[in-house]
Amino acid sequence: MKTVVRSISIILVFFLMTAGNFKPAIDLVIPDFSLRNIDGKMISTAEYKNAKGFIVIFTCNHCPFAKLYSKRMNDLNKKYSALNIPLIAINSMDSLIYVDESFSKMKLKAKKDAFSFPYLQDAMQTVGKNFGAEHTPTAYVIWKEDNQWKVKYKGAIDDNGENPEIAKPFIANAVDELLAGQPVSNSETQSFGCAIFYRK
Repeated sequence: MKTVVRSISIILVFFLMTAGNFKPAIDLVIPDFSLRNIDGKMISTAEYKNAKGFIVIFTCNHCPFAKLYSKRMNDLNKKYSALNIPLIAINSMDSLIYVDESFSKMKLKAKKDAFSFPYLQDAMQTVGKNFGAEHTPTAYVIWKEDNQWKVKYKGAIDDNGENPEIAKPFIANAVDELLAGQPVSNSETQSFGCAIFYRK
């Protein structure tokens, strides 16, 4: 199994393609957004009145690399939502190109992996473009400053898709530093996975 996962990871590195060459800077302001959750309800960042920030992860159904992170995403949400930093997953994949990224398949994915967090469909790809998300999975930490959501971290969830036990927890480290009132010491890392293709 480890050999298979390692092979998949290597293949994905070579498969990566940029999707518009988005290069959002740290402290980029992200406007409030509202997207449809897999339960059919609209979820808006503005509804989270007590949120200090969010962990936002762009993911999808079909990407082999993204599939490795379901449990870790649940663990992050369990730990940090209790501290008013909820996790939100967003699917910005073009469902016209990828049949596996349909809303119905998103619901099946969330049920199969027992997602404990919202899994939102970015059907118009607007939110993905606002963030500059290029691959799945790509993770962000946005933080409330001056009543605005500012990007404080962009990149990988951690540095080891195959073995979470020895992975460097980039997201967790970033959130812990922000909670301690410190700047994020490693604010940008390289994310690997499947390219998000944006419609022109």
